[in-house]
Amino acid sequence: MQREPVASEVLRGVGYDPDRNILELEFGSGDVYRYFDVPPELHVGLMTAVSHGAFFAAHIRDAGFEFERVG
Repeated sequence: MQREPVASEVLRGVGYDPDRNILELEFGSGDVYRYFDVPPELHVGLMTAVSHGAFFAAHIRDAGFEFERVG
């Protein structure tokens, strides 16, 4: 999945597959995770947030999405 670089202390890149509602996040550590069944409006919110890391913490990290580490 193609990831777009973001200016964040927490995240390096964000990818989204709108056909499958999969959000792929590359963290500053280099770890990559895929979150499943993420609605498109959360992806938009993440990409337009003043702080990508704060948005992730508030709306994605503990929201109950299934996820897997892919790298």
